[in-house]
Amino acid sequence: MKKINTDFYLTIYILATGLTFSCQTNQKETIATELPNIILLMGDDHGWDEVGYNGHPYLQTPVLDEMASKGLRMESFYSASPVCSPTRGSVITGRHPNRYGTFTAGSSIRPEEISIAHIMKEAGYATAHFGKWHLGPVKATSPTNPSAMGFDEYLSHDNFFEMNPYLSRNGAPEEINKGESSEILVAQAIHFIKKAKENNQPFFVVIWYGSPHEPYSGLPEDLALYDDLPESFGNKMVRLTSNVTGLQVERLQREVLQDRFAEITAMDRSIGQIRDYLRAESLRENTLLWYFGDNGTPTEGNATVPFKGEKGMVYEGGVRVPSVLEWPARIPKPMDTGVNAVTSDVLPTLCAIVGQPLPDRPMDGIDLFPLFDGKMEERSEPIMFWNGRVRQEEGYIPLPYIDPELQKGTSPLVKLMNGIATRNFTNFHHPDIQEKDFGGARAILDNQFKLVIHDGIGENAERELFDIKKDSAETNNLIHQLPEMALLLEEKLKIWQQSVLESLMGNDY
Repeated sequence: MKKINTDFYLTIYILATGLTFSCQTNQKETIATELPNIILLMGDDHGWDEVGYNGHPYLQTPVLDEMASKGLRMESFYSASPVCSPTRGSVITGRHPNRYGTFTAGSSIRPEEISIAHIMKEAGYATAHFGKWHLGPVKATSPTNPSAMGFDEYLSHDNFFEMNPYLSRNGAPEEINKGESSEILVAQAIHFIKKAKENNQPFFVVIWYGSPHEPYSGLPEDLALYDDLPESFGNKMVRLTSNVTGLQVERLQREVLQDRFAEITAMDRSIGQIRDYLRAESLRENTLLWYFGDNGTPTEGNATVPFKGEKGMVYEGGVRVPSVLEWPARIPKPMDTGVNAVTSDVLPTLCAIVGQPLPDRPMDGIDLFPLFDGKMEERSEPIMFWNGRVRQEEGYIPLPYIDPELQKGTSPLVKLMNGIATRNFTNFHHPDIQEKDFGGARAILDNQFKLVIHDGIGENAERELFDIKKDSAETNNLIHQLPEMALLLEEKLKIWQQSVLESLMGNDY
């Protein structure tokens, strides 16, 4: 198996098995040597600013606000990609999605990838996925459905969904589930947790919400919370999907934001429901509950983003997302951190917590466990972003990595995709490495500076350098003032891209 060896490559913290946690005498729950239960929650298109605790002027997110005030609030948390499927792949694998061809929304993962659910099963966990999958079809014959990726049970959708979602249970034909989608997912997750508790088994639950992704739909009581948005707020027309026709329409942004905010509030409420259940069942103390978004705010929802860019861009507005983590047994007091972290860090961190080794292949995430003790003041390695793409040139026809028939989705969508109401997935073989493969929007973020390189390669590519510590809005381009810093960062980025392309060729398998 090919190894990547560079002087900047990630330092992996591997903690020994048999972790022990201090247990106060007045605690009602036994947590001394138990493996923690783990719940990962991810919003769909939920931007950094769209929570009360980050100062949003209108949004009501009391549960996330309470989590931020009692747990670990991560101010500089990033999605590995500015779009959906790739970020999901990074959570599952701990690797940048370009390594396995999950370039954009609708790109599947590869069957050979080792997932966090595989690892948790090996550690003795009951594993389940609920909600948006978007890494391949969820049908039973798919080689990349949640079951193939290590989940014992799943109730999932190929893509995004609204209220009354059609969901597949363990690969069976999709059935309608009446109600608010976020609350449906949590109710099903609680049912799974009950079974795990009865079996005296730790649980690993992944809930990937369909909210607040467009086209948006909210309950009347949630919509009513935002009836009084000022007329000056969102006073422009935006394009998005019609809930009625599945086609693009124009709507007043203020009305769109009312729907969007209602979805976020409902999602927040559902998080409260699972927290309340954990408390009632004496599971809260030793359950790690981690929420984050999958990418930045999309165009139609962009009204209060304090950063440059939005969904689809490697600027802060496209990749900086909200993240809060609770684990009372390990983080008994509120903590705020400005240490850079990314969705690729989830797998290495959880491996350290449960005492499992990392997969024997190039990893891009790092272990954040020392952060929980306040022992990490800065990140050991930079974060890399790269909007990769399938090679496009005249006469080139890429070879599908997976049989296209197996990549055909079955979950009904509100949105028409290429004229159909389902999502078909793609992934392609990459036979060699050419200079043109290094293109695409990309960026490298260290503990102070961020270099952004736009689509081209060589001298034709536009470059921007920002001091993110002082200029998180990315307004002051320092590329001419600090050319040596820009060159150093670009050299590191290019070495990393080479390793990614070698993975893309299949060298890790």
